[in-house]
Amino acid sequence: MSETTTLAAGRSSLNRLGSILGGSAGNLVEYYDWFVYTSFTLYFAKTFFPEGDRTAQLLSAAVVLAVGFFARPVGAWLMGVYADRRGRKAALTLSVAVMCAGSLIIAVCPGYAAIGIGAPVVLVLARLMQGLSLGGEYGASATYLSEMAGRDRRGFWSSFQYVTVIAGQLLALGMLILLQRLLTPDQLDAWGWRIPFAVGGLLAVSVFWLRRRIDETPSFEAVRGEERAKTMWLFLRHPRETLIVFGLTAGGTVAFYTFTTYVQKFLVNTSGFSKAAATEITAAALFLFMLLQPVVGLLSDRIGRRPVLIGFGLGGLLLTWPIMTALAGARDPLVAFGLVLASLVILSGYTAINAVVKAELFPTAVRVLGVALPFAIANAVFGGTAEAVALWFKTQGHEPWFYLYVSGVVGVSLIVYALMRETRDHSLIAED
Repeated sequence: MSETTTLAAGRSSLNRLGSILGGSAGNLVEYYDWFVYTSFTLYFAKTFFPEGDRTAQLLSAAVVLAVGFFARPVGAWLMGVYADRRGRKAALTLSVAVMCAGSLIIAVCPGYAAIGIGAPVVLVLARLMQGLSLGGEYGASATYLSEMAGRDRRGFWSSFQYVTVIAGQLLALGMLILLQRLLTPDQLDAWGWRIPFAVGGLLAVSVFWLRRRIDETPSFEAVRGEERAKTMWLFLRHPRETLIVFGLTAGGTVAFYTFTTYVQKFLVNTSGFSKAAATEITAAALFLFMLLQPVVGLLSDRIGRRPVLIGFGLGGLLLTWPIMTALAGARDPLVAFGLVLASLVILSGYTAINAVVKAELFPTAVRVLGVALPFAIANAVFGGTAEAVALWFKTQGHEPWFYLYVSGVVGVSLIVYALMRETRDHSLIAED
């Protein structure tokens, strides 16, 4: 190989790495903005909703969370079409701008005591904006990272999408831990919860400028100028792949939101831990969960995507009930940490590779829409409602029924994993 060729290859590798890091940084900030809502729900719920017991206020906040999730399919559709027509870079830049606006609106919105019903209405509108943004972000970022990664390490590099998803959640929890140390509980309840939303909005502004400087993917550049994808192409030309994405997402997303976001409230509302202890247990487990993603992604490059997904499906089906039952009775923080971590190790079989599996199913012209829309629909139906379903079962006096619900949805996804083809060996991503 000549020196010129070697230098060109080096620059190409550096450009690829820089683009992957740039795309990942934006994903981190978007998910920080999204998860700040769930991390601080325990503090701001009574600001936006009339006085009531804690479970009723959390249920109201969870319903607003679900509303945001139901905006995600719309965002996935709009941003998916936009990304497949105008490029991945353009869609990523637009999504972070919308997320920024939603966060800043929540940061300055008056409470129920000041403007009455207007407070939850504004909160809902802001969450709708964030849902539209994140609905587009997932498909665009999953596709961008998968297309920028090389063939041999596609599982490894694409796993960094969930590294940044988890890092965003950790950043939100870290902000909560910091504010719990600096402010009194009364200050957090009164105004301290607004700080992380304001910080998220400002971070999104910086990412907006960062994303304007990343490269477009070679896969999109290769089809630029050709006939653009239409929404109906997804259902008429790729119905099987669309159903696979929906099916493989259902179990993964209900497990993800159960064991990464709802578990913090579960530790307080069911296990009896303090807010601070629950936050620290969740954050510690999530940190190790984050580090595990590239390992599982690399494993999928070696043994394939299906075995990894099947491992998650079997673990989720068989172990959700015993883990949740034990966690409900846990009183030792180390025991609770071990149980949460065990659930997240199982979950890694989905989170680390779900993005690349979906991207490998579709051709370039319809890839972002194919990745984003069925995922967002499944995410809204199963992920966005997880907290509300769990809290509803609790209010009815049948909390353990939620454990069966999670197990059942994961079991349905397991059937999809067992029947689908090995996407690593039949990828439709153009190789470089």
